[in-house]
Parts: sequence; C-alpha cells; structure tokens
Amino acid sequence: MSPPQAAEENETLVEAALRVLNTADPFEKARLGDSIASRWLQGSITRPYDPSLDHPVPDRPARLTNVKLVPPSLMPKLGKAGSLQSRQAIVHSLVHTESWAIDLSWDIIARFGKQDSMPREFFTDFVKVAQDEGRHFTLLAARLVELGSSYGALPAHDGLWDSAMATSKDLLARLAVEHCVHEARGLDVLPTTISRFRKGGDNETADLLERVVYPEEITHCAAGVKWFKYLCLRSTNPALYRESLASEEKEAGESKSSMEENEEVIQKFHAVVRTHFRGPLKPPFNEKARKAAGFGPQWYEPLAVKE
Repeated sequence: MSPPQAAEENETLVEAALRVLNTADPFEKARLGDSIASRWLQGSITRPYDPSLDHPVPDRPARLTNVKLVPPSLMPKLGKAGSLQSRQAIVHSLVHTESWAIDLSWDIIARFGKQDSMPREFFTDFVKVAQDEGRHFTLLAARLVELGSSYGALPAHDGLWDSAMATSKDLLARLAVEHCVHEARGLDVLPTTISRFRKGGDNETADLLERVVYPEEITHCAAGVKWFKYLCLRSTNPALYRESLASEEKEAGESKSSMEENEEVIQKFHAVVRTHFRGPLKPPFNEKARKAAGFGPQWYEPLAVKE
C-alpha cells in the first residue's frame, strides 16, 4: 500500500472532509464526497476527528475559476422556464447552488464538529446531507448538458458562501442561517419551479426536482432544526444532551417544562437570525414542507414581512 493510500485508510472524517473542501473540480468534489460518505456510513472511517489535532479549515473552499461570478444584484433574470434559454439558466443556477451546498455540508463537519464537541450523530446527519447534495449536483449538471448547456456557461453569484463566511465562528448562527433559513427558502420556491418546468414542457427536469431533490431537501432543513435545538438545550442541561437529542428519546407528549424549553429555543432562533441574516424572511412560505422538517410557523412567521 502506498503512503497516500495508507493515510486515507487511517484518516478521520474531518481529515476526509478537508480533502473535499480542498478539491477544486466540482465533479471530483461530488465524487470524492460520495466515496467518503459511503466509507463513514459503512464504518470504514471510524473516528470523527483526532482530539489531539487541530486542522485549519480554509476560509473559502477550492473552486475552479471557469464560473463567472457577479454580485447577486447584477445576476441576469432567470425567467419562468418558458424558453430553453430560461430553463438552462434556472438549472445552471440550481447546479451552482448545489455545488456550494456540497462545500457547506463538509465545512460544518470540519469547522464545527470537534470545536463544539458534537456527538457522532451530528457527523452522520451532515455526511448524509453532503452525499445528497453531491448527487443533486451531479444529476442536475448532467441534465444541464442534456439541455444543451454546461456548468460554467452562465454567470453565477456566491451569496450562499458569503453568509457562510459571516457565520464561520458560530455554529448556532451557521445552523440557523444556512441550514434553516436558506434550506427552507429552497423548499418555498421549488414547487413553483417544478410547476414552471412542467408548463414549459420539460417534465424530465420537473421529475428530477420533484422526486429526488425536493424530498431530500426537506431532510436537510430538518437536520438544521434538529441540531439548533440540540445546541440550545445542551447549553441549559449539558448532561442530558451530551450524546443524543433527548427530545427524540422522550415518549410522545411534551411536558410543560419541555414546552417552555422549546419556546426558549424558538426565541433564541429569532435572536440569532435577526443578528446574522440581512432583512426579514419573505413569504409565501411552504408551510407543509417546513412542517415536515420540524420547522413550524412559530419559528419563522415573526421574522417575516407582513403583507
């Protein structure tokens, strides 16, 4: 066995996550991430991290320079999927978003897992998210080629990573902004996007979004909510919440005290979002999908613009 192979055999999940973050090509990033995720889920990677080592996490993951980046305010309108050009633009935007979602998932593992002494379940949840995002990227990029375009053919913006950098010191803020607010926003707009592709006669893209991307994105939002709750409740009762989410172990039916805890968690969520997210949340909200993610209206309606 060569030295690099031996190193990979013995690497921790955080070390593997850093290899993904330092891989520039998005297709290779997705492939490598899928391989690492499978190794973790199958037990080939056994340790989340080495307690004796602190690995630097890049401020910005490695990226190719073939995608022209513009400020969000200068992005061309995507249209409503009525023309081939519009459908290409929408799918290109989705591909770009998924490419960043891969990095975000591995970044939360590498940046916060050891630092915040998160339990093994945290690593597993975000490994699954990362694997999903890599699959979404690969499938959507292939669909974009079928539509006569390719990733990098159109401009894109990096607003998603800008907010990641703004929350790089605070796991609560990262979970609230990236994995609750942004993920839920995706759930709000995807049904309309799917409908527009169907009206435009592109059932293949609509099916991909409806059958693969949409249901899995609900689970990603659920992971954000779950671990935001965990951190809040662990801070008030460290012994109870050290290894797992006690709320998932309790029998159905909440006691008065746990309901009060939930209220405190939601108030904390409001405070974190108001501090770290620019502007109010914009309706309309996909209440059904948000509820399926454990993200009820009491979490987001107080943060919304009232029409």
